[in-house]
Amino acid sequence: MNKADNPNSYNHIVKYTGLFGGVQGLNILIGVLRNKLVATILGPTGMGLIALFNSTIKLVSDTTNLGIQMSAVRNISEIYESGNEEQISHIVKLIRSWSLITAVAGMLLCIVLSPILSYWTFGWGDHTLHFILLSPVIALMAITGGEMALLKGARQLKRLAVVSVYNVIAALVTSIPIYYFFGESGIVPSLIIMALFQMLFTVMFSYRIFPLRLSANKMLLREGIDMVHLGIAFVVAGILGSGAEFAIRSYLSYTSTLEMLGLFSAGYMMTMTYSGMVFSAMETDYFPRLSAAKDNVRDTNLLVNRQMEVSLLLIAPILVAFTIGLPILIPLLYSGKFFPVMGMMQVMVIAMYMRAVKLPVAYLPLAKGDSKSYLMLEAIYDVVVVILVFIAFRLWGLTGCGIAITVAGLFDLLIIIGYARYKYQYRCSSEIKRYMAIQFPIGILAYMFTFIETPLVYWSAGILLTIISGGISYELLRKNSVKLPDFFNRFRR
Repeated sequence: MNKADNPNSYNHIVKYTGLFGGVQGLNILIGVLRNKLVATILGPTGMGLIALFNSTIKLVSDTTNLGIQMSAVRNISEIYESGNEEQISHIVKLIRSWSLITAVAGMLLCIVLSPILSYWTFGWGDHTLHFILLSPVIALMAITGGEMALLKGARQLKRLAVVSVYNVIAALVTSIPIYYFFGESGIVPSLIIMALFQMLFTVMFSYRIFPLRLSANKMLLREGIDMVHLGIAFVVAGILGSGAEFAIRSYLSYTSTLEMLGLFSAGYMMTMTYSGMVFSAMETDYFPRLSAAKDNVRDTNLLVNRQMEVSLLLIAPILVAFTIGLPILIPLLYSGKFFPVMGMMQVMVIAMYMRAVKLPVAYLPLAKGDSKSYLMLEAIYDVVVVILVFIAFRLWGLTGCGIAITVAGLFDLLIIIGYARYKYQYRCSSEIKRYMAIQFPIGILAYMFTFIETPLVYWSAGILLTIISGGISYELLRKNSVKLPDFFNRFRR
């Protein structure tokens, strides 16, 4: 196998980062237009309401989906590889049966808990009816998740990419007219319609590969217990993550205003999503390769370090440009009303450097089937970030939230790498240390430049830093035989 074909080579990693990053970039561009229109129509208060409903729905969904969206991928991929049509048909029925069970259970639980969800989420007014109306969204998400798992397990990457693009286009086309004519009253109907279209598009592609065959079999449901057991770790981790997000948003809603919550939500989404599209290939390409090498310490370390190196080198110039460009990006992507969140976002960008380094290592417990370690590390981070945000928001407002998330990210990085060294004999390469020593200071310098008030000096220094960071990354990747023109062509496509 030559270097270009090696699935653990720089060329392979950059190739698939470009492929999935390009799709994510297209989705982001469409999402940017949608968020811009939503922010203009509803303002920060409306964005806050959307954030509260979405975080609560996600919490209920993560609690009731039994992790099928993740565990089913492993099941279907193993059997799909064999080509045994009978076994494939059987596992498809199994996954769809359990997806339907979780869909009904999640919807009923949302209805039953709607008064409690209203109280915990808002603390003012009665939103019980809203959560009852939103309960079908939980069911639609469960069915969509099961069908997405089938597409991933069958390695239908092109179809997955097309589905994701269709979903964001549908969200744009359906939600904007509703918000325009009905304002905040259209939020609940819009969320229901978007979830419905997501399910329909996913099912449309999934059924072409795996036609629907209805059957009721108690043995079929019993067989799914093993799959459900595999998904418990993902469920608990999802609950912890959604619970932390829910706690932070509820805290901001209680102690401040919906406008403040809308600002936080917009800033968090823009920083974590828009600047993090380089990470979109992790679950689809990197995680299966890491799982295959899980029993070989040398190969595992090599794979983790190479993924880490490429992620850091690709995202570093983007983060510098993102930090410097926020005075233009905020009104472009949202509106001038969202300028108060800029300080928070500029600090949070530093956390993205840490995420580029820690994320490849964070997959190690999952690849090795060590669910206890995975849950422990997730729980530690979630508790720390919630406590720090509570404290920092009281002291420094929205900028304090950015500081808290960045400090929590640094703490999480140290804990994950330290634990991986102890538990899995992971060793950070000298190249990683060198790249961090080069790119991290450039990111810190970019943040310091945000305090410059003279426009000419600010933009000149910022553009220079972006060029320096990009030039360094380009040269380091080129030395490792990466075909960068191929990457950029894929990204553009």
